[in-house]
Amino acid sequence: MYTILLSAGWPIWPLLIISIIGLAIVIERAWYLRKIQIFPSGSLETAFTLASQLESGKTVPSSEIERLARLSPAMPLLAGVLQERISGASNEAALEELQAIAQATWHKLERYLGALATIATVAPLLGLFGTVVGMIEIFGSQGAINGGAASPQQLAHGISVALYNTAFGLLIAIPALAAWRGLRAIANQRQRECEEFTRQLFKKLFTQ
Repeated sequence: MYTILLSAGWPIWPLLIISIIGLAIVIERAWYLRKIQIFPSGSLETAFTLASQLESGKTVPSSEIERLARLSPAMPLLAGVLQERISGASNEAALEELQAIAQATWHKLERYLGALATIATVAPLLGLFGTVVGMIEIFGSQGAINGGAASPQQLAHGISVALYNTAFGLLIAIPALAAWRGLRAIANQRQRECEEFTRQLFKKLFTQ
């Protein structure tokens, strides 16, 4: 592998850097978007138990709601419903506040996915740039400039730079694009789940 990197020339290094960044994003997002991470065991039961207490007229300490909000990225939404009920907010005011909380939650779920999409877009262009550099090395060699034939070694090096960079650009872009689509689908699924649980809790506390 190290020999291939040397043969590909300096244009391969930006590709190598963005491939490492892309891999780190894929691993981090795949771990972060797990269902057990977004909805930890017992968190939903806790939220609906607190809602039942409020519904029956019991007092729920604010510390319980704050602890619920810290359990996972999705829990501030459910905690927000409870908090709005405690504060006596109207349906419209509660919905407005929940929309603001939801925007922050969706931002957490979609974090870094834009960067991964950018990597999938930029990688083939960097590969093309490496191809152009390789062609320049072929036609701009000292022998070609002086009107003579370039040495076989120069030609081979220029062709290897061109082909290796093209191949590496595609090798990075294709998995990055597939990973972006997959992670985007998972993030959308988690968002729909958050919306559904929030809707159920809101209906339980505000539409009676």
